[in-house]
Amino acid sequence: MQGTLPQDGSIQPNTEKPTRLPTHQVVYQRLREAVLFGELAPGEPVTIQGLIERTGAGMTPIREAIRRLTSEGALEFRGNRRVLVPMPTPEAIEELIFLRETLEPQLAARAAEKATKADIATLDRIDSALDEAITRGDVVAYLRQNHAFHMKLNEMADAPILADVAGSVWLRFGPAMRVVCGRMGTQNLPDNHKTTIQALREADSKTAAEAIRLDVVQGMEQLLQALKDAEGFIEAID
Repeated sequence: MQGTLPQDGSIQPNTEKPTRLPTHQVVYQRLREAVLFGELAPGEPVTIQGLIERTGAGMTPIREAIRRLTSEGALEFRGNRRVLVPMPTPEAIEELIFLRETLEPQLAARAAEKATKADIATLDRIDSALDEAITRGDVVAYLRQNHAFHMKLNEMADAPILADVAGSVWLRFGPAMRVVCGRMGTQNLPDNHKTTIQALREADSKTAAEAIRLDVVQGMEQLLQALKDAEGFIEAID
């Protein structure tokens, strides 16, 4: 299966004055999202020329994006101008579980101490969109809204170093999660978000941290089990 990248390169400015990101940054963001949300499947080879054709970008920004994503562990360069999304191993997922279980509850606890009504309203909207995606069985929308929920929560913690590390971890399991969710569907996916939101309303750091810990562990354990069932995982990709 050949991966696809978004064609629309427009950037909406965040200020009154129009802003324009450098081409290399736009290409990086496009390719990062393609990896994060499984548009490029684990083990799927992609040529640099193919990425150039899809993005309309030149060789230099494509190579820069690949370099950055390779350093983040999201891509592997295989020579002959080919790159691929690495196939995660059960051992790698166990490490990622440890990282997420360590970082994200800490971020949730900090977020509970700092959350504003506007922050909580934003999380509510994201969680409602996530519920709708689950009801529709829309795997892509589920993955995007679930990611948005966790990234917003991390941002609220006002701990940029921890949040940056936590965000980078998602690049290493996102593609595999797309495959697993596509195979299993969305109806039985764990969701401790409502408990988290209520804890934020009550400024209850302990409950928020535990809700996110459960959310992380349950979701990642599903992924780990799918990877251990190697035959089923390969069939899902094929």
